[in-house]
Amino acid sequence: MKYEDMIFKIPKESASYKEDSDFVVKQIIHILDERKSARDNKIVINTNLKLGLPLENINKIAGPMVEAWAGEVFSGIRDSKDNIYALINVETQERLGMADIILQFRKDDRVLTGNIDVKATANDIPNSGRGPNITSFSRIRTSYVKDPDFMFILLSIKHKVYSERNENSGLVDGVMEIVGYNAYDLKYIGDNDISYNPALGTGQIQIKDIHYVTYQYRTTWEMCQLLDKKYLHSSRRTIEDFYREAKKNKWIKT
Repeated sequence: MKYEDMIFKIPKESASYKEDSDFVVKQIIHILDERKSARDNKIVINTNLKLGLPLENINKIAGPMVEAWAGEVFSGIRDSKDNIYALINVETQERLGMADIILQFRKDDRVLTGNIDVKATANDIPNSGRGPNITSFSRIRTSYVKDPDFMFILLSIKHKVYSERNENSGLVDGVMEIVGYNAYDLKYIGDNDISYNPALGTGQIQIKDIHYVTYQYRTTWEMCQLLDKKYLHSSRRTIEDFYREAKKNKWIKT
């Protein structure tokens, strides 16, 4: 059995996909720029600890906190009367969902849906952001086949943590400050920046360093082929493993 012998279902995205993806990514960045300009880029944790939170451990809870902050930021824009970003719907997802937040924007007479995966990384911890798990191989591969216009956006948010005394309570607050962010369409991240970890189920798609990625425009079918290549080049995977997944998830015609 060879990869080339399989009859694949070839997804074909809309002619406007690249333009639509760029639009969604730019709107996300513009919204976060606005929050930063308004100085609404801090998460303050009030406690009754006189010495404040242990900074060496606070980054363990930073990820869920930053995700919650992002969800509130987007929800606030959606509900604002002065919403200039065409953001019409925001849905936060369950913890084990593929995306953390689903955003919908109106563009002309169409609605664009972005599936947002929030990745929080610490600015003051070396190598933070290296090799994060993004999603499972089979899950994202199947999503692209079911919907050739499936838009999976990685929102990388960099934060730093510090303590400061609360003038009103006299206690020490823990502060998570958003200091940087970027957004990328997974489909357009460079070949060399995407890796495959065979651990956990069908394996995890990873980004080698989420702070430094290159862009490489490709079609949905080209992305599927890249994912297949990463999977098959793993020493733990065989063509029989791939065929089983392809048949199960209906990537091939039978």
